[in-house]
Amino acid sequence: MSADRVAKIEALLTEAFHPTYMLVKDQSHLHAGHAGAQDGRGHFDVTIESEAFRGKRPLACHRLVYDAMGSLMETDIHALRIQARAPAA
Repeated sequence: MSADRVAKIEALLTEAFHPTYMLVKDQSHLHAGHAGAQDGRGHFDVTIESEAFRGKRPLACHRLVYDAMGSLMETDIHALRIQARAPAA
């Protein structure tokens, strides 16, 4: 199940941002017993680099990532740690 979720996240991010770098880590095991983990949704750490983030403030980048996740935020993801940036010039 975890690998499926990571693959879904990667696919959505790739489609939305065509990243030059991306790393998605499932951190759910670190939150076992956490109240938010009881419903089966996961905790994920996303590092993504894309031209789509150039000139945008961090909050705007995070909103773009959340929008790209769509319904996964309601069905599969409890927490999402985001590091979004533009590639180095």
